Amino acid sequence: MAEAGRNEATNAEPLSGDPQIELGLNAAIVTVRNQQPHILVARPGTAGPGTWDALPFGPFAPRAHRTLEIGLREWVKRQTGIELGYVEQLYTFGDRGRHAEPGGAHTLSVGYLALTRGGAEEMMGAHWSPWYAYLPWEDWRNGKPDILTEEIEPRLKEWAERPPSPNESARPLRRPERLKISFGIGGGWDEEKVLERYELLYEAGLVEEAKRDGRSAASQWEELPALGRPMALDHRRILATAMGRLRGKLKYRPVVFELLPPEFTLYDLQKTVEAISGTLLHKQNFRRLVEKGGLVEPTGNVSTKTGGRPARLHRFRREVVLERPAPGLRVKAGRS
Repeated sequence: MAEAGRNEATNAEPLSGDPQIELGLNAAIVTVRNQQPHILVARPGTAGPGTWDALPFGPFAPRAHRTLEIGLREWVKRQTGIELGYVEQLYTFGDRGRHAEPGGAHTLSVGYLALTRGGAEEMMGAHWSPWYAYLPWEDWRNGKPDILTEEIEPRLKEWAERPPSPNESARPLRRPERLKISFGIGGGWDEEKVLERYELLYEAGLVEEAKRDGRSAASQWEELPALGRPMALDHRRILATAMGRLRGKLKYRPVVFELLPPEFTLYDLQKTVEAISGTLLHKQNFRRLVEKGGLVEPTGNVSTKTGGRPARLHRFRREVVLERPAPGLRVKAGRS
């Protein structure tokens, strides 16, 4: 009987009207330039509809690509000329209405995070763009961003007071509780909850992508605030996922060294960590943490690029990955 059930399930006809499914491969390629994190975006109109920036992406072709990652690397090389180094898969998104073209195939978006030390200022079909231009509320290096106090928090509080939608009845948390967890309204800010914050803004109809996708919540606002630069398709969602993942990985994996040159100063290291995490760090505490963790070693060379007192150059000490199960930087925000 069990075998018959399996055969019946295997031979079941697809639901009538189900669209064709495609796999889209999307890369959030991150580098740090002049103490600012940047992502690689395709020029408007070359890799996505409309004039909004798009991440390098393309469809997975099973006959041409042996694996998803191989397909991603080939699309990035074709669109930007970059040979990717560090790559990891993030998440697969498949929400209806956030990617599919009208009447076209439904796309499952497979997001990837890639890290690079940068390269040419301009590449074929792509350019570097500051990632905080898309998610400006995530940068706390100069204190709490004004956009949170003046734009986001008042509107989210107003949204939280509105009657919930029917599909929210199954949620374990109410809107005010979700604001506290995601945005720290009435609580504390967690720098890793980048995706949760963007998704809440989308659900509340406060980002341009929600209006573009025809979400009813967006129509309830007389005018949408300018909350960062929108992106094509589901790409700002993928960027938020990449930002949260990278911030988390800093604490237990030495991924930050994928963004630094082979030799660097401790100042460069600190500023790179601050750029990614969006917080300022206490200088002495940070250096003690780095030295105690055995993450770096001096090269014997010095840097004079600042024009002041020469600074010792260091390199990543690769032996640390064999000595410790989680060789990262468990940093805490503080005053520099």
